[in-house]
Amino acid sequence: QVQLVESGGGLVQAGGSLKLSCAASGRTFSTYDMGWFRQAPGKEREFVAAISSSGGITYYADSVKGRFTISRDNAKNTVYLQMNRLKPEDTAVYYCAATRGLLLSLWATSKEGMQYWGKGTVVTVSS
Repeated sequence: QVQLVESGGGLVQAGGSLKLSCAASGRTFSTYDMGWFRQAPGKEREFVAAISSSGGITYYADSVKGRFTISRDNAKNTVYLQMNRLKPEDTAVYYCAATRGLLLSLWATSKEGMQYWGKGTVVTVSS
């Protein structure tokens, strides 16, 4: 069993940076692939980034590639999302997610396959 709690959201100006954290409670954290989704008002939840259980492989949505970096520290049971050069269209509720047995490249179309979800943290980018 894995419980996920996001933090680090807030209000930031366009072009600024923000770092999100997802703290996991559970003895099997290091066996799960982890990632982030986001949901803007009136839109469907969409994939942002994913990282393999060991941290050796990462995968990003085209919309954030080059601006966002996902990382994890298994010793701290935490996954991070460093967001740089933020844009107003990045405004959304950001959700941490975890699953096993799914290729990272399939995360973009497989949000229904996530085993665990956090409750989300709000990111607002002003212009």
